[in-house]
Amino acid sequence: MFTATLITNPAMVLEPAMVRALRLAMGGGDALWLDPNCAAEFPMNSVPKNIDAVWESLQAEGVDLVVQPGANRRKRLLLADMDSTMIQQECIDELAEAAGHGDAVRAVTARAMNGELDFEDALRERVAVMKGLPEAVIDEVLKTRITMMPGAATLVATMKAQGAYTALVSGGFTAFTEKVAARLGFDENRANVLVSEKGVLTGTVADPVLGRQAKVDALADLTTRLGIGAGDVLAIGDGANDLGMLAAAGLGVAVHAKPAVQAEARHRINHGDLTALLYVQGYARADFVTR
Repeated sequence: MFTATLITNPAMVLEPAMVRALRLAMGGGDALWLDPNCAAEFPMNSVPKNIDAVWESLQAEGVDLVVQPGANRRKRLLLADMDSTMIQQECIDELAEAAGHGDAVRAVTARAMNGELDFEDALRERVAVMKGLPEAVIDEVLKTRITMMPGAATLVATMKAQGAYTALVSGGFTAFTEKVAARLGFDENRANVLVSEKGVLTGTVADPVLGRQAKVDALADLTTRLGIGAGDVLAIGDGANDLGMLAAAGLGVAVHAKPAVQAEARHRINHGDLTALLYVQGYARADFVTR
């Protein structure tokens, strides 16, 4: 058995007529409304051969569709990217803005996250422009430029309330992940370390660089430590360096992702906020935990 989940942005309305028409066209069972306004699901015996075309047509209507096996939907580990996933910005771009190199660094970041550049080389190139920047700027950037992604805290709190472990695994920097993880309630965080001397950034990052393979390794490490399988993992991200962990996880979802990532990812959310990741696990709005 499979489950099809339909989700819209919370500001929109998921039309019952659309859900009914899709359910009948896909040979699905009765619909269960997870939220009366923006999320519903129904079971299916098989996945239609034209599922990609169905997904594309729903995207034009502002509706996300996730089809997955009906068993083991509620995951026991959340493995999440940070930049442009759990927060609305790219921290390295915001630091570069403070250093007076915002436009140049944003262009490199966009290409790196779309898989057009080697991640480690691009990271070192962008960090180099931070040389001489006071460490105190990091706290200022966190305070004035960084905002949480809608639904982020609810996603973490709800999964933790059901016993899941949560880890923030970022190709960014610990100076940011530590604060973001604490604010959102993550159990742990992993990221790169910006090197500084006497309160000033040196323009370098400590080895080894946490990139694509390190995120896959984090999934393997955490599942072993927790005594669970890859099928128990929800991994989410938006950049090319997330593709490895998205493929390895039982449920890997590209969230508002770069074009190259969407082309490879099995599941994509483009319209819903991060609470969409709860709906795809079968949580109803009434199950949500807020903090």
